[in-house]
Amino acid sequence: MQSLLLQIKQAAAQSLRELFPDSGVQESDILVNETKPEFKGEYTVVLFPFAKLLRQNPEALGNRLGEHLLAGNTLFTAFEVVKGFLNLSLADTCWIPVLNKITSDPEYGRQAASGKKIMVEYSSPNTNKPLHFGHLRNIFLGSAVCEILQTNGHEVIGANLINDRGIHICKSMVAWMHYGNGATPENTGIKGDHLVGDYYVLFNDVYKKQIAGLTATGMTEADAEKQAPLMLEAQELLRKWEDGDPEVRELWQKMNDWVYKGFDESYQRLGVSFDRKYYESETYLSGKTLVQEGLQKKVLFKKEDGSVWVDLRADGLDEKLLLRADGTSVYMTQDLGTAKLKYNDYRMDQSVYVIADEQNYHMQVLQLILKKLGEPCADGIFHLSYGMVELPQGRMKSREGTVVDADDMLDEMFRLAQEQSEQAGKTEGFTKEELDQLYQMIGLAALKFYLLRVEPKKKMIFNPKESIDLHGFTATFIQYAHARICSVLRKQDYTPETARAFTALQETILPLEKSLLIQMEQFPQMLEQAGKDLNPAMICNYTFRLAQTFNSFYDQHSIAHAESEEKKLLRLCIASNTAKVLRLAMAQLKIDVPQKM
Repeated sequence: MQSLLLQIKQAAAQSLRELFPDSGVQESDILVNETKPEFKGEYTVVLFPFAKLLRQNPEALGNRLGEHLLAGNTLFTAFEVVKGFLNLSLADTCWIPVLNKITSDPEYGRQAASGKKIMVEYSSPNTNKPLHFGHLRNIFLGSAVCEILQTNGHEVIGANLINDRGIHICKSMVAWMHYGNGATPENTGIKGDHLVGDYYVLFNDVYKKQIAGLTATGMTEADAEKQAPLMLEAQELLRKWEDGDPEVRELWQKMNDWVYKGFDESYQRLGVSFDRKYYESETYLSGKTLVQEGLQKKVLFKKEDGSVWVDLRADGLDEKLLLRADGTSVYMTQDLGTAKLKYNDYRMDQSVYVIADEQNYHMQVLQLILKKLGEPCADGIFHLSYGMVELPQGRMKSREGTVVDADDMLDEMFRLAQEQSEQAGKTEGFTKEELDQLYQMIGLAALKFYLLRVEPKKKMIFNPKESIDLHGFTATFIQYAHARICSVLRKQDYTPETARAFTALQETILPLEKSLLIQMEQFPQMLEQAGKDLNPAMICNYTFRLAQTFNSFYDQHSIAHAESEEKKLLRLCIASNTAKVLRLAMAQLKIDVPQKM
């Protein structure tokens, strides 16, 4: 079944071609919006582009087009011209197939297979610290984008690149070697990723003291940073690691294993999984090989100290280091190798990198170098850049130990969910186990939704209490609307299985009933656009608006005591489908909605 939006575009384009044979207007040229509530009608055709093209007065053009549409199409019953806008009223009969389509399709909104393969790389944590609050926007954004792209018919590979090597990893190792005294997750009772993170913070505490001691002797701060004994040890450890020193590799593997176990526990709590994991310890050598090939092709060059660079000044950028003088690789080297490896593994059409906007320049350079090296993976690279998240108290810094761990944030959200539910008196009729599950569902949903509701490119401040407000722009508001509908349906013994298809309606469809049908009919198009834009915020806004409309409808129109039996069945069907679309939309964000709340 063609969407009403497409039918309106086709009818308007055909009418314009008949009225103006030389216009060549196509349906893709027609802009149709939902009519604003203060005007009559359901859909609005924007006339301004055609008024200019056809040299017509907008209002006169609107009247001609409106009369032509009414005369030649049973879809329309009335029209109204407001300046450069043609507001169209649709026949009640057109909503019957819409209602039946939503009712009968268990995967309403899902598109057919596109044949397009897309990899989405997200999370990408470092193994020197636990997942922290700053990671969560990245994780939820990547997870939601994967789901949205799959619903749009694409084959999606969710990938996680683990940053498991480098100087930052060696810092944790050095600190543990000096101050660990054999500490393990088992003998301390500390989660593995948290334990390793503690030693990363400890390294920087000791490092700062060493710098202060050196500067007190007259050394410049820049030299002190380079000559501090702890930093020299970390650099030596990195060289030994790259040389394959057995003892260093054994300690590195042991500490990383602690972290991986901790990560897995956190990912499980967050409801996140990956199709493929890559490890920088396995990809950086591929990057070094690419660098050597670049030298042979004279795309890259060596400086006198033996370091390898690429000159991007002709492209409006600068020179970029790819290999240090001592032969060790930098992040860019690793990313070059990983990009090629991923492409060789999957031959995907697009490779989406979910990375904060602090790395905009890095991603621009990465793609440019790959193009200069002639790598086929370069063309499909897309950087899904997002703004950083701060808490009300300001920005977090890992090395200073001022971050909020993801695990702690989850605990806090579950606590707030419990506190809110108890204060609202909404805990009756639940077992303790059911309440625990409900608190976790509400808390996790609040966290995900709040971090996804803002356009990815915008920076944001996360307020935990605001995120769980029952009356705000929150997942909690939407979850409650869904639970409210389920309660109504239970009381009326109405299930999707008992729903019947409508063949005709004797009753007039009222404005709020129609508003719900309009919004639900637009769901597939909204999902498609969210996939094109890689923007889960569109779905957050959609679900919130749909829940708001249902609440207005329910407050004004009785379902149990409707004007007629037909009207009651119609409203039950509309309510059931509203719950269904809310559930399907929130699933795109990897958010669950409860049956009761």
